[in-house]
Order: sequence, then C-alpha cells, then structure tokens
Amino acid sequence: MVGIFLSCAARRAPLRFSVKWILLVHGIAAVFAIVWMIDAAIRGHRREKRAADFLRLHAAVEGPPTLHPVIDPEICIGSGACVRACPEDRALVLVNGKGRLAQAAGCVGHGDCLRACPVGAITLVFGSAQRGVDLPEIDASFESSQDGLYIAGELGGMGLIATAVRQGVKAVTAIHDSLRDAPADDAVSLLIVGAGPAGIAAMLEAHRLGINARWIEKEQSLGGSVRGYPRGKIVMTTPVDLPIYGRVHLRRTTKAALIELWTDVLARGDIAPEYGIAVTGVVTDGDALVVSTTRGSSRQQIRARRVLLATGRRGRPRQLSVPGEDLHHVHHHLDDPMDHDHARIVVVGGGDVAVEAALALAERPGTQVTLCHRGERFDRAKPALQARLAEATAVTVLRGAEIDAIDAAHVVVRTADGPQTVTADKVFVLIGSDLPADLLGASGIRVQTHRGDVAVAV
Repeated sequence: MVGIFLSCAARRAPLRFSVKWILLVHGIAAVFAIVWMIDAAIRGHRREKRAADFLRLHAAVEGPPTLHPVIDPEICIGSGACVRACPEDRALVLVNGKGRLAQAAGCVGHGDCLRACPVGAITLVFGSAQRGVDLPEIDASFESSQDGLYIAGELGGMGLIATAVRQGVKAVTAIHDSLRDAPADDAVSLLIVGAGPAGIAAMLEAHRLGINARWIEKEQSLGGSVRGYPRGKIVMTTPVDLPIYGRVHLRRTTKAALIELWTDVLARGDIAPEYGIAVTGVVTDGDALVVSTTRGSSRQQIRARRVLLATGRRGRPRQLSVPGEDLHHVHHHLDDPMDHDHARIVVVGGGDVAVEAALALAERPGTQVTLCHRGERFDRAKPALQARLAEATAVTVLRGAEIDAIDAAHVVVRTADGPQTVTADKVFVLIGSDLPADLLGASGIRVQTHRGDVAVAV
C-alpha cells in the first residue's frame, strides 16, 4: 500500500516532493519499530521479573515425587516451547532465557515439555538428590524384577490418568507378545489387579486382543484413586486412545463424568471386574504365577501366566502416628462432601488433595472447616488452589500446625502460639500414600530409590 501511494505521488509531484514523502514515511515506520521494540523489551523484562520472583518464592520446595522434567541449561535455547506446551499453571517458566521448573507441585508428569523441546534439552526423571522416591523396578516393557509380573500406573510412579491409560495398554501389548509360546494349562493367561485408569485400559486392551484375562479389584466400585476425589472435582487429563472406545478428548471433566464414561465403555464390551478381592502376594510356581487373594474371610489362590498390578497406592495412606488416629471418625480419603453437611471438620494436609477437600467441604451448608498444615505456605498445592484458599473465608487455616492427639470430639493441635483444641465431628488426614511395601515384598518385587533417575517406561 505504501509502495502504491509513493508510486502515485512520484508521477504527480516533483522528485524533491517525492523524496520528502519517502523519508517521512520511512521515518514514521522507524519510530514505530523502535517504540514497538522498546515496548516488547519492557514487557519481556517484566515477564522475566515475574518469573524470577515466582521462582524465588518456590525455590525452597523440593522436586515432586512424580515424574518431572530436568532442563539442561547448556542445551536450552530459551525458545519457550516447553512453557507453552505445559498444560499446568506455571509449572515451567523462562528465567534469564532458560526454562526452569518453578512450581514443583504443579508438575504431574505430562511429559509434553519433553516432546515440545526443539533441541532435546529436557529429560524426565523420578525423584531428586534432595528428595528420593521409592518405586518398584520395572523395565521398558513394564515387567518388574519378578518374571511375568508387570506394573502400570500410579504404583509405578505415574499419577496422571492419561499416562496410566497408555501404560496399561502398552503393558498388555508386551504381555500379549510374551504369551505366544506359553504352554496351555489351567492357568489364566493374564490376571489384572486394580480397576483404576491403568487397569481399565489394560482389561479393554486384553479384551481387544483376545487374551484369556481375569480382572479383580479389592474395592466395591470402579475408578481406583479417582473414586476418592471429592465430588465435582475437576480432573485434568489429556487426549488419549482408549481401547474399543477410541479417542477420548477430555481436558476438563468431573469425577462423575469420567467414571460414567469408563462404565459405558466397559458395558459395551460386557466387561466388569470381580469386586472385593484383594491380593496379598505373588509367588512363582514353574511356568506360572500363584496369586494369593482374600475375599472377606475366605482365601483363594489364582494361577496365572502373567500378572499386571495396576493397584495404585491408595491402600497405604500415610499416618500421623498420634493417639486417636484409629478412631471411627478419622478418615484418609473424602468421597462425597455432601455426606458431611452441618458438621465440624478438621482436614490435615497441605497438598492438592487436602486443600481441595477443605474447599469442597466449606461449600456445604452449615459445615465448619479447619485446615491444619504443618508448613507456613501451601507450596505443594497448585497456584490456582492457593489463590482459592486465600479467598476462602469459610475455611479456618492453621499454619505451622502439628497434630498431637485426636479424641472423640476434638483435635489437639500444636502451633507456634501454643496448643489449641479444635472441636471436630470428623477428621480427614489427607497427607498422601506410601508404597505398598508388604505386597511388593510378598511378590518378590525389588524396590529402588530414585534420586533423579531417568524414566525408562513412560
């Protein structure tokens, strides 16, 4: 457009007049370019400062126990591709032209940053030098140190739903290949343990491949650890291929909607787990595995060529180890906040689960909630949850609080200002879960402490 204008001007005016117009237009363009560059530099500097401030605020937080990225500053070119690819809230930031893991609690192992990095500066690891994480040993096909015994999902360190689904499918694909030359006898070809995301995907894939599989779950319902999310909690996941069903595009959904989807898919294939059966150990017997189980007071052994453990960690909630923790009104997961209307409740914990539970309970009519956290800041909760908690006037927050004892109607809390006694009808201790070491030990599975080890089976 400028060229056409100048061309017309040149035909209708003396050369000197045309040169003046050219210089004027170029001068204006140069001024706009300089202003734009200065403004971009200022905005970039402000972004860097905000990112640096955010990084300093969370610098004391140790790396997450789940899968997380390590960025090599010598390789990183500061393209920002990893920051843009990360679906979580400010888990990654750019500081001084380099990508950094700033919000450890916000990283749940998507791995999108690894795939987005154009120069291969990112590796995905478990644990860190400061914070080791114990995980069962598995190889790239998800087989554990016990031959024929496979592990997928949260038990192997993968808490993300989409990743657990992919692992369940990949593990069954590897199992299918390993069964080609297996002798035929009375042993079931595959026993799948657990009805969470990994177990559901594994059973669907086994059904699709025509594997003679049996599926058991110790609880009485589908969903695994997802079932323990508060009602209405938003589940963050990524698109994933679910066997038989196809592509699942779920960015934001509720617990109820996700479980309804799984129930519908299983119904299409006339597939359902056997509920109420818990596994206590696995031993080798010739070419098969013998799985010891309990169902109520009865015991049973199941012979299987291959076993896939997709049990998660929910069976071993962490304990406070204080008097009264075994009382009937003390719980280690929250199913439905609607069951606790008009109650006085103490929630113990400082991570996502505890904060979400406290907020969900505080929304119920007549419910009084006290949230006790041993730290001064809720660094392990996602930034969005921290912001909601800061605005939640219905939640009483006790920071730097240690639980000393629990009785039938009270919780004794030790704080910097001295002991406090909080009235409580219900107590929810939501401080995470430990590895089911008894089951792994009884199954001959070696456990390894990871301190920044590169993940081999994602």
